[in-house]
Amino acid sequence: MPKFESMNHLEEYRGRLLSSRNPQEPQVLVCGGPGCLPVGSEEVAAAFQAELKQRGLNGKVVLKESGCQGLCAKAVKVMFRPQEIAYQQVTAEDVPEIVEETLVKGKIIDKFCYQDPDDGSVKAYKSKVPFYQGQRLIVLGKMDLIDPTSLDDYLAAGGYQALQKVFDGMSPEAVIDAVERSGLRGRGGGGFPTGRKWRLCRQAPGDIKYLICNGDEGDPGAFMDRAVMEGDPHAVLEGMIIGAYAIGAIQGYIYVRHEYPLAVKRLALAIDQARDAGLLGADLLGSGFSFDVKISKGAGAFVCGEETALIASMEGDIGEPHPRPPYPAVAGLWGKPTVINNVETWANIPAIMSHGPEWYAAIGTENSKGTKVFSLVGAVNHTGLVEVPMGTTLRQMVYDLGGGIRGGGEFKAVQTGGPSGGCIPKQFLDLPVDYDSLQSVGSIMGSGGMIVMDETSCMVDVARYFLSFLHDESCGKCTPCREGTKHLLEILTEITNGNGTEEHIPLMEELCDAMAAASLCGLGQSAVNPVLSTLKYFREEYEAHIREKKCPALVCRPLLKYTVDPETCTGCLACVRECPADAIHGEAAEPHLIDQELCVKCGMCHAVCKFDAVKVES
Repeated sequence: MPKFESMNHLEEYRGRLLSSRNPQEPQVLVCGGPGCLPVGSEEVAAAFQAELKQRGLNGKVVLKESGCQGLCAKAVKVMFRPQEIAYQQVTAEDVPEIVEETLVKGKIIDKFCYQDPDDGSVKAYKSKVPFYQGQRLIVLGKMDLIDPTSLDDYLAAGGYQALQKVFDGMSPEAVIDAVERSGLRGRGGGGFPTGRKWRLCRQAPGDIKYLICNGDEGDPGAFMDRAVMEGDPHAVLEGMIIGAYAIGAIQGYIYVRHEYPLAVKRLALAIDQARDAGLLGADLLGSGFSFDVKISKGAGAFVCGEETALIASMEGDIGEPHPRPPYPAVAGLWGKPTVINNVETWANIPAIMSHGPEWYAAIGTENSKGTKVFSLVGAVNHTGLVEVPMGTTLRQMVYDLGGGIRGGGEFKAVQTGGPSGGCIPKQFLDLPVDYDSLQSVGSIMGSGGMIVMDETSCMVDVARYFLSFLHDESCGKCTPCREGTKHLLEILTEITNGNGTEEHIPLMEELCDAMAAASLCGLGQSAVNPVLSTLKYFREEYEAHIREKKCPALVCRPLLKYTVDPETCTGCLACVRECPADAIHGEAAEPHLIDQELCVKCGMCHAVCKFDAVKVES
């Protein structure tokens, strides 16, 4: 890889690179995303490498480990190009058959393709799989196309062309104007207009300015930013370089949590590659502009996703938020004007610069432009990473992309916006997903977590779970958040234990009002959302817990009772062997009995009974 001295030099290299590549050359891309890695994607890639070598196909078939291919529920995913054949649930043991049938003989193996549950038809090609229909890939567009460790792959896919366009005659003001006209809003949760933030920072007095990529993704069930950092790191860097040019920053930082070692590794490699190629450092591409990027690793505190807490952490202090104003755009890192945007926001910038702000603004809704990446998880059949135009409805997300509720169950609610988001009930399934619509029903966009729940979820317990998380993650600096999350958690725990009282509901509402009004940062202000939304839409569940001492969803253990049906019990002793409290009595081949005084309500008896003899009720 040469060091590019000018934009012409880079374009000449790109031209030679493209001319040396055969677009019809067979490629095997093994998904290396967050959903596939834990179930053996590295072993699958190694098996392909060994099999291709054994058959003498090394020079004829290109093997790559790609970023996330989206459909995590069907891991390990393998993509075959140029045909765009999408295989799923591939194991290392399957590789010899796949190489023989698909790569050598050109045959599609049905058992590795998506099987349509409605008509049983086989969907071999990515474009035919329902999960991918309705998506519009901008941020995720290169994820199953490139090797994230290869700068050549990124360049061949059009990478750094947006930067060339910016350097080729666009002033910093023109770049900011384009971002403003695109309508891009920050994808980290608050939804603040990106171009406005950049303009504030550029206009702030001072010769030294900084730029930060917030990769501190801590929401339970969320892995959008992680997937982008691991699967397309150069897109993040390119966006940051363009942003730095626009605001006049000389130094950038990527703040990423230590729990993302692969993201750290891929980002570090991308930074080294870009620096060696003259895309970072002094006089980028002969433009006269200089900018460099460093990685700053965080310890994994959820509150450090808040920008002032993140800055404090980077400066070596305790990761606690600070009052605003002044905002970081005026006085941020080490007191200097600083722009902070999250990973997804930066990854949108190259596409906006390449295609133009009008192109981007034509996607989405009036006040929410472009696309949004979501991690669709929970009780849906097709969990994974999706990118859809703003305004896509919850119904489309859950049923068209997500494939409906797992096991044929009934949709109950979806929580958007991470632990600080609200729980949206089924009467809003046709709600368009955008900043304003979600806020109107008591939730938030957040960074893009979307947790789908079915009728087996207890909404009181859901609120308790998220309050437990937020209480643990509160930095404790301000009293409303520190004490408010503590008391809300105590009340919710009392209710789920069967000790709730009628006074608890108005008390929680009063606490939520105080926290929302007085908390120092967004963590405390939005921590009330899980409570208020479940109280608003699922109040009858709270009342059942309090008045009847029952959990309708059969989730809250202290409110459950396990019994044995003597008519169906065969006396197999399976429950007796598994009971940790020795609460089940009975002889072999005789009906058993559960001692309610000894029963700890762990549910093991119900789980191991093959005859449906153990009943659970509330």
